[in-house]
Amino acid sequence: MQLEQLEKSIYDLITETSTNLPKDVRRAIKKAKAAENAGTRAAMSLDTITNNIQMADDNVSPICQDTGLPTFKIKTPIGVNQLEIKAAIKRAIATATKDAKLRPNAVDSLTGANSGDNLGDGLPVVKFEQWEKDYIEMKLILKGGGCENKNIQYSLPTELEGLGRAGRDLDGIRKCILHSVYQAQGQGCSAGFIGVGIGGDRSSGYDLAKEQLFRHVEDTNPNPDLAKLEQYIVEKANTLGIGTMGFGGEATLLGCKVGVMHRIPASFYVSVAYNCWAYRRMAININPTTGEIIDWHYQDGEKIEFKDQSSEEAPKKIVELQAPITEEQIRELQVGDVVSITGRMYTGRDAIHHHLMSHDAPVDLNGQIIYHCGPVMQKDDAGDWHVRAAGPTTSIREEPYQGDIMKKFGIRAVIGKGGMGPKTLAALSEHGGVYLNAIGGAAQYYADCIKGVDGVDLMEFGIPEAMWHLRVEKFTAVVTMDSHGNSLHADVDKSSLEKLSAYKEKVFS
Repeated sequence: MQLEQLEKSIYDLITETSTNLPKDVRRAIKKAKAAENAGTRAAMSLDTITNNIQMADDNVSPICQDTGLPTFKIKTPIGVNQLEIKAAIKRAIATATKDAKLRPNAVDSLTGANSGDNLGDGLPVVKFEQWEKDYIEMKLILKGGGCENKNIQYSLPTELEGLGRAGRDLDGIRKCILHSVYQAQGQGCSAGFIGVGIGGDRSSGYDLAKEQLFRHVEDTNPNPDLAKLEQYIVEKANTLGIGTMGFGGEATLLGCKVGVMHRIPASFYVSVAYNCWAYRRMAININPTTGEIIDWHYQDGEKIEFKDQSSEEAPKKIVELQAPITEEQIRELQVGDVVSITGRMYTGRDAIHHHLMSHDAPVDLNGQIIYHCGPVMQKDDAGDWHVRAAGPTTSIREEPYQGDIMKKFGIRAVIGKGGMGPKTLAALSEHGGVYLNAIGGAAQYYADCIKGVDGVDLMEFGIPEAMWHLRVEKFTAVVTMDSHGNSLHADVDKSSLEKLSAYKEKVFS
């Protein structure tokens, strides 16, 4: 095999997967956008999402800044050297990371050190299978942490909030899948897709669930019972009112794919792999002699372009903010307000929040804005940093720290996605702070709002976890938790749970 050509083919696969959503995913998003009510927060979010998809395609830059943990599934003809393929994958991954097509995401689980090139013990994940066809099939999925953290596994029988008892039957399986959508809320960047694995053991069940994410969005399950189940789940999930980003709305789930395997009598698992709207999976066929790409998967049908697809109806009220922000300005904001930020903000994720609990801040954060973001950064030949992708990360991980840090340093606003919990909500009220929800996955849209990088601190934590000093213009987000004790996220969670309860009766014979 020509290894140089093989490496180039793999690099092209990585780049395409990270920057260009497949045709079937685009069609599903267009359908959701058409069904949404104009002028709502959900419609505004879908406008941002579709703009972001087009910008990533045009810029050949990551759709989402969290390019996930690369997982390859490969089928090879008998006699093909799998060791050479794995070595070529590692070289292509390192190059793609250097070229800012991937964010460096490989972290040592014991030391916390970032390898800087997405390589490490067990990474990337590469799974081989032999077959009797005369070409190599290589599949790749980039599944970010926000949606990966909303994966869930049920051991039947079990009791489910809102749904009651789920037994070892098709009805119990149905309840588990609906509950998996409810528990994801907006934290997994809804509207999303789910792959479901029924049976197996704990590990093979999750593997089966993730395998379903490689199916076409528009296919039909050959098992009639599973086909009926898939249709039912999508239909009912979209009545829960969770909506895009958890803002409420018509589109909560864009696809459900279910697979089944045998199990041992004592165990009955239902495993769900949740995937965000930025559904980045691609596959190619490769000539095993030349290493060239023979064919791309997911290329059938129309490719939806999202040029000039924004809604004509703009938000009724946009509040202009510039840091440092006063408590008086914050107290005037209420849930539902749209804000536009110009000036300075500082990124801070898990490592920064943990650090600030016991250390002084490297900069004066009084009146400032913290952005829950781990950007994709690239340094030019002159040594200057540039932001290549910069969407929000899931905020709930910072719940143990956020309220204390805001009060300790005088921070007035936090930007993230998916909302935060009661401890943060209480601190916002006490201190005079606000939580702003940006659109998860919209990494190009927000990168375009960032006009410069004015500095960086705590680089020892790695690029995604460092504190970047960003200069922004017209950075738009929605107030979803205010200083008056109101939380859109808590309201949507409560209302969707009430609607979920309507489906606790048996619906399958």
